[in-house]
Amino acid sequence: MDITVAIDAMGGDHGAHITVPAALNILSRFAEVHIVLVGLADVIEAELRARKAATSLRLRIHHAGEVVTMDDPPAAALRNKKDSSMRVAINLVKSGEANACVSAGNTGALMAISRFVLKMLPGIERPAIASVLPTLNGHTYVLDLGANVDCTAEHLLQFGIMGAMLVSAVDHKERPSVGLLNIGEEDIKGNDVVKRAGELLRDSGLNFYGNVEGNDIYKGTTDVVVCDGFVGNVALKASEGLAKMVAELLRQEFTRNLFTKFAALMARPVMKAFKKRLDPRHYNGASLLGLRGIVIKSHGGADIYAFEHAIETAIEEARNGVLRRISEQMALLHHEQGGI
Repeated sequence: MDITVAIDAMGGDHGAHITVPAALNILSRFAEVHIVLVGLADVIEAELRARKAATSLRLRIHHAGEVVTMDDPPAAALRNKKDSSMRVAINLVKSGEANACVSAGNTGALMAISRFVLKMLPGIERPAIASVLPTLNGHTYVLDLGANVDCTAEHLLQFGIMGAMLVSAVDHKERPSVGLLNIGEEDIKGNDVVKRAGELLRDSGLNFYGNVEGNDIYKGTTDVVVCDGFVGNVALKASEGLAKMVAELLRQEFTRNLFTKFAALMARPVMKAFKKRLDPRHYNGASLLGLRGIVIKSHGGADIYAFEHAIETAIEEARNGVLRRISEQMALLHHEQGGI
């Protein structure tokens, strides 16, 4: 199956300097993949020349005359930059010229433009940002990570369905487990929205584990963790801050004196393996689920390796029919329950 990925070549902190070489690396590794680099043609061509590369049957440039900056308000980017690399790349997904879009650009603008251009899948009211987090025994998917601050119980149910179908497709698990993030495992815990969401998830036909707490995320208790965007974003940013603090404290302790420096030298293999397991570049590429098209958000500061991983995420979702699975599960739920 040939897969075409439209890349917002101008997005992120580094633009084409990162996106173009990442695209070239992907083409060398995936024979079935075609890539459209969307953005300022002269900038993209210069990056290709610098790497002794050129357009081909599997690599083409689609010119877009504008760029959405990281500081652009989402509404302004949507209204005023209709020829931006971000919007043109998303338009290629809508028209069917591409199977997926990848951008490291402004998250708010990407969400707003994607929702406006692609619209929502049947039965899904709001898109959700889903990403992978490392756990003791592998990884887990968490959603929503910031797209929706205020959610109803029905929204959380939809997030659970989308997350389960994503894991089913990408990780090839027939019935992935779904947990609802709460302040306790008991059904009586949480606010009214979370309690009602728990009832809906139990009756959904999903492999619903029940309530999970914050520490369950990194234990890997469930394959999917569902929460609203406010809670999810706070949990994500707190986790990122903790990881940075641990890394800095280790550095300080290992450089405190000659003895600790020697200990650091002896521990280097262990620390190298530890760093590799927690390397955020391995988990780069958040899915904007619920849209009528695949859109992957890369971290704005991603390097070449990290951006490659975001493209790989897009390829896997396209190859394994994530949109079809979500649509089928929503249709099944609608049939069984008479609507959501």
